[in-house]
Amino acid sequence: MKESVASTVVFILLLFLNTGLLNGQSPPGKPVISKCRSPEKETFTCWWKPGEDGGLPTKYTLTYHKEGETTTHECPDYITSGPNSCYFNKKHTSIWTMYIITINATNEMGSSSSDPRYVDVTYIVEPDPPVNLTLELKQPEDKKTYLWIKWYPPTLVDVRSGWLTLQYEIRLKPEKATEWETHFAGQQTQFKILSLYPGQKYLVQVRCKPDHGFWSEWSPKRSIQIPNDISMKDTIVWIFVAVLSAVICLIMVAAVALKGHSMVTCILPPVPGPKIKGFDTHLLEKGKSEELLSALGCQDFPPISDCEDLLVEFLEVDDSEDQQLMPAHSKEHPGQGSPLVLGASHHNSLADNPRKILSQRSLQPTVFTSTKPITAQW
Repeated sequence: MKESVASTVVFILLLFLNTGLLNGQSPPGKPVISKCRSPEKETFTCWWKPGEDGGLPTKYTLTYHKEGETTTHECPDYITSGPNSCYFNKKHTSIWTMYIITINATNEMGSSSSDPRYVDVTYIVEPDPPVNLTLELKQPEDKKTYLWIKWYPPTLVDVRSGWLTLQYEIRLKPEKATEWETHFAGQQTQFKILSLYPGQKYLVQVRCKPDHGFWSEWSPKRSIQIPNDISMKDTIVWIFVAVLSAVICLIMVAAVALKGHSMVTCILPPVPGPKIKGFDTHLLEKGKSEELLSALGCQDFPPISDCEDLLVEFLEVDDSEDQQLMPAHSKEHPGQGSPLVLGASHHNSLADNPRKILSQRSLQPTVFTSTKPITAQW
């Protein structure tokens, strides 16, 4: 009896299921968590994309638990951030904590769940765009006109206390251009643009990014018209410089073309020739020193000095009444124990050829014994 009742219930369920399938009804499809974002690192929101509803009303719920905990919680606020979203206020937001989040879809035919999403609020910060973007043209005296851009941080971000540090980026372009010109501004909230095309209407936007996180959306576009005469002074100056340079170049080219030879002569004068009268320049080319010195009048070059001829050796003589001057006993040992006698003929021969004395410089000095000094004259 019990078996028949159970089989009957199963048959009815299968019949109901088949009837639902025939009518296009089915369990809901698998939802997908698309994004989780925190605008100021104090609260965050998660959004999801629903799957197929199976032709039936489907209910979606977000459940989560924190890492290291077993208790499961449901989304605290489904309204604040719009449809298919869950908002976590400051009470339900913790820093440096990992959230494991899952989306559940349920209808009459069944249920399905998304893949879990691991979220750390510190690394999902994406601030709102900067606000109060203002554009202003400034033209200091004797300086080039520039575009002055100013803005303020997003309202929700606390940058004064240092809880969040933002960096900014600017982009601008002429209204009809297709590519943007991007400038990184760092942490400052004002920027100066110098290179501007006169007569153009510029579009400007700014965005921001925290130290850990993502760039915000671009702020709304702001526009400004650049006057046509913004760089008229600079243009006139450069035109004048270009024309003057061209004129100077033309003058130099004409002068070189007309008086090329004289210009070269002035710049590179010729080397002057030799100034010695009657000197043959070919002797320098031959390189023979004898002929060159002969031409210069130097017959005996290098000169031989005769100063050695003027050297006089000191003689010691002994003029004794008891001893006559006697010649030397030996040529090999002059001056050793025997005096040297200078005869008249020998004196005359030395006077005629004084170089003979020089040839005997290696000999010992000749000694004479005398009681009176004798003066020798040559």
